[in-house]
Amino acid sequence: MKLGIINSAFGQAGVDTATGLEHIARIGFDCVDIFTEAMGITDEERQLVTDVCKREGLPIVSLPVVAEGLIDFNDPVREFHVERCKKFVDLAADWGASNILLVLGEYIWQREVIPPEDQWNWALETCRMIGDYADQKGIDIALELEPFRLSLLNNVKEMKRFIEDCDHPRVLGNIDVSHLALADVSPAEVAELKGKAIHVHISDCDGKVHGDLPPGRGVVKFSPYLNAIKELEIDGAVSIELEYSPDPSRIVEWVEEAYRETDRLMQLCDLRG
Repeated sequence: MKLGIINSAFGQAGVDTATGLEHIARIGFDCVDIFTEAMGITDEERQLVTDVCKREGLPIVSLPVVAEGLIDFNDPVREFHVERCKKFVDLAADWGASNILLVLGEYIWQREVIPPEDQWNWALETCRMIGDYADQKGIDIALELEPFRLSLLNNVKEMKRFIEDCDHPRVLGNIDVSHLALADVSPAEVAELKGKAIHVHISDCDGKVHGDLPPGRGVVKFSPYLNAIKELEIDGAVSIELEYSPDPSRIVEWVEEAYRETDRLMQLCDLRG
């Protein structure tokens, strides 16, 4: 698999897009995931990303998008977010990316007011609509497994159930290693996503709360998970997800550390290639 990173690591530290991408290429990453807003990106920013990634030989793999409105109980809200996700699909196609990384969000009101199966079915309906559109563009939808108690897709069992219920060739899964650890998902369970996962996120955490730290800064035991992911034979990328550096002025060192440790872990498992 290729080793990439979500460029928001630099953006959140106040580094401009071009400089962040240049650092990512210089450090040695094989590819990049671009965090943006497809409905608000300017033509200039779109072209900038195209030009810098081409110049630096840095393929774009994925575009993350959080679209909790896809499971909203209001029809117009769902309709808006379907159209918003289509914009991400268009942008992914323009940039030659493989997928959009879709976060569906959580059940509302503690699953007590609206029947949870209604939100599940709205998610199926909207994902199929986006999947149909994405199929025309040759783009996949990679669903994020979130470790939070009320998340729709908060463990492997629910991810597998959703993908099978959706039954769409373009709607598949993303595996986030620290999310698996936080959700108490064992490495053995990863095998349930054979043929159903197309993208991977990696970061560390303290074992209690969402952290997005460089591997080695927390408690996650990565090798068993990476070995399990290797068995899935995913033709894609492992993308580092770093958020909220404790010292933004040292963000370059923070990313370099994450690269070195992730590369080491992937090499140990014979996963990078």
